[in-house]
Amino acid sequence: MESTIIDQKEIVKRYKTIDEHTHKGIQGHALFIGGSYGKIGSVCLSSKAALRTGCGLVTTFIPKCGYEILQATIPEVMVLCDAEDKYITEINFDIEPNAIGIGPGLGQEIFTQNAFHQFLKSNNKPLVIDADALNILSINKSWLELLQPKTILTPHLKELERLIGKWKTEEEKFEKTRVFSKQYHLIIVMKGAPTYIVDSDTVYKNSTGNPALATAGSGDVLTGMISSLLAQSYNAIDAAIIGVYLHGLTADIALPKTGYQSFIASDIIKNIGKAYLTLERNSK
Repeated sequence: MESTIIDQKEIVKRYKTIDEHTHKGIQGHALFIGGSYGKIGSVCLSSKAALRTGCGLVTTFIPKCGYEILQATIPEVMVLCDAEDKYITEINFDIEPNAIGIGPGLGQEIFTQNAFHQFLKSNNKPLVIDADALNILSINKSWLELLQPKTILTPHLKELERLIGKWKTEEEKFEKTRVFSKQYHLIIVMKGAPTYIVDSDTVYKNSTGNPALATAGSGDVLTGMISSLLAQSYNAIDAAIIGVYLHGLTADIALPKTGYQSFIASDIIKNIGKAYLTLERNSK
């Protein structure tokens, strides 16, 4: 299988330096939809990662049980709440985000599934779909037709299997993923070691990252990073490629201090700035 390697040379071609006259109003507004009772941490990680990746504004839509948690742990994030306490039942917001990330900690309550369905029928914003939102799609496959072209899906291998079916070989896995991507005009971020990105017949192989990333919340952080880049006006494939590269690079940077075992998802967020600095140095 032929693939394009995502290395620093490839990233520098796509990376846009910050305008010295920018302000938060033009640095992008990302909206995250997710969380349920006991799983508010997921959407907290996504939201904080989006800020660290350069988004000017972040709003997070959650059930009411997460309100105090989000306001206390990430004061920079604006919070909208569902009427229900423990899970999302209706997705309504009166803001105009530049991109949306949905799924982290969402749960699969039937009311949440219905809310997701209604959201997909009306959404026209660039979208990243992860976690429980992927699992809901896998049991309601007709809803895939509602997705905007170049929507980004970020499944780990089990979530991918639920979407495309089982495979017997690596070759079959990639072939089924390419067919799925082409059929629905989607970008598929196949999380793993290494992570691959499939955009129709084009496959990209990431060159950063190490086993430290095999930790709870790592995927939630990636959703936040990619959504942030989308909100900052990167096109979908560039947002996916740069997000995956930076995500892996944080683990490479942190490894000498944390080791594999002590690295957690919050360490990804802590090291996004250092990862960006390597791009800044090489883009001049």
